[in-house]
Amino acid sequence: MYQQGFSLIELLMGLAIAAIVLSWASAGYKELIESIEREDTAQLLISGLRSARSEAIARNRTVVLRAIDNDWGRGWRITLDDKEKTVLMERRANVRVVGNQPMRRRVRFGSQGKALHPSGSFQAGRLHVCAKSEAISHHQVILAPSGRVRLESVAVEEPLCQKGLKARSGRATLSASKT
Repeated sequence: MYQQGFSLIELLMGLAIAAIVLSWASAGYKELIESIEREDTAQLLISGLRSARSEAIARNRTVVLRAIDNDWGRGWRITLDDKEKTVLMERRANVRVVGNQPMRRRVRFGSQGKALHPSGSFQAGRLHVCAKSEAISHHQVILAPSGRVRLESVAVEEPLCQKGLKARSGRATLSASKT
């Protein structure tokens, strides 16, 4: 008599192949999601910088874009003058972002739209959108002294990303040792 269907061995082989393919595809999917999050964060940073500059010009006042808890990776908020009370906009993020020395914690725009240090000198610098587990900057948000911003999307090794990576892995090790 002829039987239709699969034997147990055929079924197990099919499941094994499916498990291998799914594990391979999930790694690629995870990398794709991280890449999209990095690109989105870089675009939102540019938008935030441009909004802060526009607000400074429109209001004829100093506007500050500052990292939440001094960490660009957590997000940023746009405030009037140098006071945190008047929040114009706030964005949350969950991607590793580090700034070089001039842009480590904040960016100030004067009433004419120029990026300025609190001392009044011009401010320029870079924000690096880093990979989660490597010292690579995939996107660089570049601020010119005029206040204009641009995006470079080039994967480069960045020592600032390495420092952020060490700090995060140190915190994870410390919290793991406490439990």
